[in-house]
Amino acid sequence: MNFNELYNNKLALVEDALKRLMEQHGDCPPTLLKAMNYSLFAGGKRIRPVLLLAAHELVGGNIEESMALACGLEMIHTYSLIHDDLPAMDDDDLRRGMPTNHKVFGEGMAILAGDGLLNLAYEVFLENAMKYPHKLERHVRAAFAIARAAGIHGMIGGQVADLEQEGKEVKPDVLFYIHTHKTGALIEAAVRAGAILEPIGEDVEDAIAKYGQKLGLAFQIVDDILDVTGDAASMGKNPNRDQAHQKATFPALYGLKESQRMAQELIDQAVSHLDCFGKDAGFLKELARYVLKRQK
Repeated sequence: MNFNELYNNKLALVEDALKRLMEQHGDCPPTLLKAMNYSLFAGGKRIRPVLLLAAHELVGGNIEESMALACGLEMIHTYSLIHDDLPAMDDDDLRRGMPTNHKVFGEGMAILAGDGLLNLAYEVFLENAMKYPHKLERHVRAAFAIARAAGIHGMIGGQVADLEQEGKEVKPDVLFYIHTHKTGALIEAAVRAGAILEPIGEDVEDAIAKYGQKLGLAFQIVDDILDVTGDAASMGKNPNRDQAHQKATFPALYGLKESQRMAQELIDQAVSHLDCFGKDAGFLKELARYVLKRQK
């Protein structure tokens, strides 16, 4: 199979697993479940869970074991988008071509839907870990990697810096901090968590993590570029939001051409970190190139 077929196959597996999980945990208030499902199944690319599954496969793992981690990771990502769109944050009306969660369900329910997805993710992590008592420590380490990347030392820390820098003249070190934490940390955690599940050694885990670091930063730079060059029809959200909010972005600081060069360089570096795996890393290398070329 070619890259697109492999990607779509993994995406379909994630979709099916997410649907089963939400059905299993559907005994909550109906409106809350509807709000959670509305954003969770709004047509995302599922890059983070696909990365986690691919990393686990690369080190010899069975993706049946890592699927719950992948699904929980997507729940965390979705919660962050719901909260990010709120009036107190980015105040967005569109997400993936649909009205944002708070526009449909109200701000209070949107907050609770995000909270629900975040907490459900950890339920899913722990429930799955108990199925593998002989590998319990590895599952705990993998869940910890995701939790840390999603929290105050990762995504939330980056969001705080992002909010505090609005309307200010940003310095390069601050910009890199925002992007590596707000977006990059969870992408790095996706591949690190997949690798942690198998006894591969620190050097191999480090190589995969470095791939994730470079890919995560490149992903956010491409997001910055698309906010300037893209359109609502292709992106599924309104463009030029960063400029409207006076956000710290790479195009604002370095210009479009230099930002594109930096993204390309980061992708090249990410790919090179997987050379030690030979042909087995072909899918993850192609996924990195896909991130660079994406239009939404």
